[in-house]
Amino acid sequence: MIESTPIFEAVISLIAAIIAYKVIPYIQIKTTAEQQARMKMWAQIGVNAAEQIYSGKKTGKLKKSYVEDFLAGQGFHLDEVTLDALIESEVHQLWENIEEDV
Repeated sequence: MIESTPIFEAVISLIAAIIAYKVIPYIQIKTTAEQQARMKMWAQIGVNAAEQIYSGKKTGKLKKSYVEDFLAGQGFHLDEVTLDALIESEVHQLWENIEEDV
């Protein structure tokens, strides 16, 4: 008679390997994409709010500081380069939308 325990253990190990190889990376990628979408959404809100709050010339530093604090309040702590790129992207999009409306 053949003992089924080693076969059962091999099947369980195979299933665990498939989950570790395929499913876990998929979940990590999806979460990262969702987090990126959330960060972009909050950056857009922060940029729009900063544009409303601070008007006039030479308010760029105030606006950037506001957006940085706003994003930090949402749980996003970014390095300077990433923060600059995100803000510039959202400001560009804001002005592009304004020009389309005119």
